[in-house]
Amino acid sequence: MEKIKENAFVKKIGFNTLVLLCVMVVLYILFAIATPLIKTNASFVSYSRIVSALNYAYFLGFLALGVTFVIATGGIDFSIGPVMFCSALISGYMLTLKGVPLLVCLLVSVLVGTIFGVINGFLVAYAGLPSFITSMASMMIAKGVGSVFTKTQSVSWPQSADANGWFRNLVKMKINGIDIPTGLIYLIIGAVICSIILNKTKAGRYILCIGSNREAVRLSGVNTKKWEMLAYIICGLLAGLAAIFYVGAYTTVQPGLGDTFNNEAIAGCVMGGTSMTGGVASIAGTLVGVLIIALLQEGILAMGFQINYQYIITGIIVLVVVYADLRSRRRRN
Repeated sequence: MEKIKENAFVKKIGFNTLVLLCVMVVLYILFAIATPLIKTNASFVSYSRIVSALNYAYFLGFLALGVTFVIATGGIDFSIGPVMFCSALISGYMLTLKGVPLLVCLLVSVLVGTIFGVINGFLVAYAGLPSFITSMASMMIAKGVGSVFTKTQSVSWPQSADANGWFRNLVKMKINGIDIPTGLIYLIIGAVICSIILNKTKAGRYILCIGSNREAVRLSGVNTKKWEMLAYIICGLLAGLAAIFYVGAYTTVQPGLGDTFNNEAIAGCVMGGTSMTGGVASIAGTLVGVLIIALLQEGILAMGFQINYQYIITGIIVLVVVYADLRSRRRRN
């Protein structure tokens, strides 16, 4: 095992990421075998199933990439799902009922998410509030703001054939009758940018160092509050961006929802190798972790089971991964 870990190719990709890729392939094979056995005349091996799973992975991926920065500091953000829905509700309401240009509405979506990120970051970094309490409060506020703004009504974004439907090409584009998952390109670009920020910039290094030893970083003369706040701002911005990909895939947004996506995004992040205690994070791992969650969701639905089974499995995965991370840290210490 140690020889495998020391291999140049494995070190470049990351051993944990490589293991997750193998898990994803095995999971796909298992679903391909089990689906027709459990549900007669059903098949998991189809292009449409892959596209459907990817539709789920796009918005979840941006949520997970954002929360990776927060968890890297040793914090947590449970508001990302409701913030995504709040962004989609406000911008969708402006588009469909107020006639605001689509491009402006897309920018508003990102702006709303960023505002929540600024507020969360300020309260945690400068006011000293626990991130758990702050994010729980923001989650409730986001639900309330979205509901009040739309008068508790659902918002339906334009279909592809409508005048303002061009934004759906960000998620999926039809060429010669074939669905091309363009959203995967944007998700990978987003992951590359996040990886560069986290691993190649001063901001990213400070964010990771804060998660490892905040006091040591502060005593070395670094403004830890500024960089910790930046992590929450990035998280909020990506939640607003995730809203665009959510409505691009699913059209209708209902007020008061989004909680479950918090857990799935955090699960993908932790599964990918980001430590819940901070200081260690992997953008590539987060991306693969999200793809596994999306594949798991699609496979469970394909076999005819309710989505609740996915929540059970996801919860078990989080417990196992966090326990393994704690054991690993104890051994290193």
